[in-house]
Amino acid sequence: MVDSRILQDMAETSEIPSELRSIWTSNGLPEGFLQHLKLTGNPDTAIPSSFKLGLAAQISIGLAALSAAYVHYLRTGVEQDVTVNARHAVLAFHSEAWYTINDSPPEGEIWDTVAGLYQNKGGEYVRIHTNFPHHRSGVLQVLSIPDHPIRATRADVSKALANWDAEEFEDACGKRGMCVFKLRTLEEWNETPQGKALKGAKVVDVRKVGEAGKKTYSHPELEGIKRPLQGVKMLDLSRVLAGPVAGRALAAQGAQVLLITSPNLPALPLLDTETSLGKRTTQLDLNSPSDKEKLGGLVRGADVFLQAYRPKGVEGKGFGVEDVIKIKSGAEGVVYASLRAWGWDGSWSDRRGFDSLVQTATGFNYDEGKEYQSFLLAQGQGDAKWAPRPLPMQALDHAAGYFLAFGINVGIAKSITEGGSHEIRVSLAAVGQWIRSLGRHSPLEAFGPESKPFPKRRSFPLDPEVEALSVEWEERKGGSAKGEKRKRRRMMALRQAGVLSLTPLREGVLSACEDGEDADWGAPIRLNADEPVWI
Repeated sequence: MVDSRILQDMAETSEIPSELRSIWTSNGLPEGFLQHLKLTGNPDTAIPSSFKLGLAAQISIGLAALSAAYVHYLRTGVEQDVTVNARHAVLAFHSEAWYTINDSPPEGEIWDTVAGLYQNKGGEYVRIHTNFPHHRSGVLQVLSIPDHPIRATRADVSKALANWDAEEFEDACGKRGMCVFKLRTLEEWNETPQGKALKGAKVVDVRKVGEAGKKTYSHPELEGIKRPLQGVKMLDLSRVLAGPVAGRALAAQGAQVLLITSPNLPALPLLDTETSLGKRTTQLDLNSPSDKEKLGGLVRGADVFLQAYRPKGVEGKGFGVEDVIKIKSGAEGVVYASLRAWGWDGSWSDRRGFDSLVQTATGFNYDEGKEYQSFLLAQGQGDAKWAPRPLPMQALDHAAGYFLAFGINVGIAKSITEGGSHEIRVSLAAVGQWIRSLGRHSPLEAFGPESKPFPKRRSFPLDPEVEALSVEWEERKGGSAKGEKRKRRRMMALRQAGVLSLTPLREGVLSACEDGEDADWGAPIRLNADEPVWI
């Protein structure tokens, strides 16, 4: 049974925030269409944080869902409302924590054993990200720590880091392409060359990059448009975490999303299983001429190309924005979307980065820790010390994912109304800059009794609040390895938080049965469930 407080929270509607209105209209979308967006609940009490993460979640998810409704209107002439509840949106910003498989939480760890925050003898902090084996190996090599035959430990890393200057270690790792960044205050970040380069950067940058005729996105096999993005074919070359979030959101609105990963690169199954829901999945080795040719063939049939690998990684394989437009041969336009950690300008523009690292380098961890210390002191804990404090979820990643989805929908809308090819650019650092622009909560507002913490993560049975917002999935036929005989696995996962009034989200077992569009549709649960073809 759904808690009555949840129902009441979902019934309370707030006005459209000016920050949302500004992003919508600045991208050429009609202001009048905003009347169809209904924001419910109180974003200010949706999660304990000094940053307005509830508002950030509601705005970014609202933009992604409303832009899908607008695309549907352009294709059908039918208008509909979109509802986004603040608490549901915040839970969606941590969706990877709320799923089960066959009534059990997923096993394993997301974080590598030596990943995390370290302090040197001078009191400076650095955060290292070693969740992929080659990143772990590279960082340990800089520190001259062997990892075989005995695995290196946090104690080993802490000892080796003690005499390093934080910025020198950051630079040494950066030269090797490793993921290490110094903890900075906002003021320190703003004085860095990269901080200065990001001033004025858009949270989502949509730009026309090629000429082409207007598109209708109509396909002979479609009998009416049941969902906004039905018939839209999207290539998703992304992983961890923003890109996959965008692809899942667009798949829920009806797009045929084909997730392409490499058999040569490590994966993070605990994240991939949830973010691949509703997609088809395949693997291609872009070092292989035949697989590159296969991707080229897929590009020719694609409407959207999303990539979120390290800067210039996909471009170096011959699939940058200009390459993709050329492959399309100018016959029709394409929407090309990219994610970077640090943006497109400045000395760090080509550096790798992840949410936790951007939080650390740009002052989020420092400021969140200061506000929490202030809260503890106000509660009478006079000995409370400052300590770096991460945000309660990967908020930059999830917000960036929904901004990517919004930008892609804007590109689709423009291809319908204007024609042409459009590039979408989103960076974690610019998203962080935008979240800061929303303002802050006082320590009591942020961490006091009115602010609602997350339910227990990765647990079974699911927390009642999470269960009420979840939907059951079934592993589809293509999700079992060839020749393997076993029952399809079943999943419970959080529903999308952006709900359209007329076009149901394409998610869960019932949605798959109702569709009848593709017998192989559902939860892939692995990264190579399909052949690299459009269906």
